[in-house]
Amino acid sequence: MWKEKFAIVKSKKTHPDAFANVVDKKEITVIVDQTKYDKANAIEAEEGYRMLTFDTTLPFNLVGFIAKVSKALAEEGIPIFVVSSFSTDHILVKEKYLKKTKKALERLGFKVEEEPR
Repeated sequence: MWKEKFAIVKSKKTHPDAFANVVDKKEITVIVDQTKYDKANAIEAEEGYRMLTFDTTLPFNLVGFIAKVSKALAEEGIPIFVVSSFSTDHILVKEKYLKKTKKALERLGFKVEEEPR
């Protein structure tokens, strides 16, 4: 678990310090430390997310990894926001769901550790 709290922002432009900028044909989504985003460029923002990164390399031909994770969290009523990178996946959950998320992931066999503060 990352120590930062993140915002997921529908933005007018990309952010240079973002964890991720997703630019598609309809909008720009910025995932950034919630203390650092430019509120003047925000169209909408959801704050209070914590990021969990799966500390493993996931092969491109892997099938069902996020499906299994999202199913376990859905059964606990935990909404997630998923971001995939070249080598692994990340999920963002609201801070209020963090304890339930940790327990659900541990039941799946994951070891959930928080970054040192």
